[in-house]
Amino acid sequence: MTAARHANVLPEAIYADLRSSIIAQEIAPGATVTESTVAARFGVARQTAKAAIGRLVVEGLLRRETHKAARVPALTAAEIADVYDSRAVVESAAVARLEGIPAAALAAHRALIEAGADFAHQDIAFHRALVAGQPSSRLARMHALIMGEVELCIGQVQAAHLLSADDVVAQHQGILDAVLAGDPGRAARLTAEHIAVSRDRLLAHVDS
Repeated sequence: MTAARHANVLPEAIYADLRSSIIAQEIAPGATVTESTVAARFGVARQTAKAAIGRLVVEGLLRRETHKAARVPALTAAEIADVYDSRAVVESAAVARLEGIPAAALAAHRALIEAGADFAHQDIAFHRALVAGQPSSRLARMHALIMGEVELCIGQVQAAHLLSADDVVAQHQGILDAVLAGDPGRAARLTAEHIAVSRDRLLAHVDS
């Protein structure tokens, strides 16, 4: 591997590891993620750690104020509700535009069936693939803007066992069946209901 290629691959690997740790709540909401700790953890230069952290900040999985370390957002109940309600608008509109099931969504659905308790990444991949598979680039961009915070919420749902993989699989199957049947209204409604179930259970957990 050339030095240039190594320089590109290393931040990607660190980003992926940190992202997984944040979604799994191994790095808890409110925890700081500094360049020095990341560099020490992975045995890399601080500049490499900075690149990985910067990408997570852009995606919303970390927040960073001026002259302060990045932190994993600890979303309030109001923020959680806003994230889910915004997600429902975008994803329902996206699913209604699908003319078929994207191959990546079907692959994620099949992986979710086998996932067991650790289903967050397959759940995320499924929803990303549905939105990516529809024709509106603007909907895709809007979805990308909120997905970091959506992923934080999905991670909390998994960590607190608020939904099982079987629950999620059944709800996803209903959406896929509606798309296959050529019923965009039902697909959109089932998507909104699926998101609302997750929202309501997470809000009840946060408020308990």
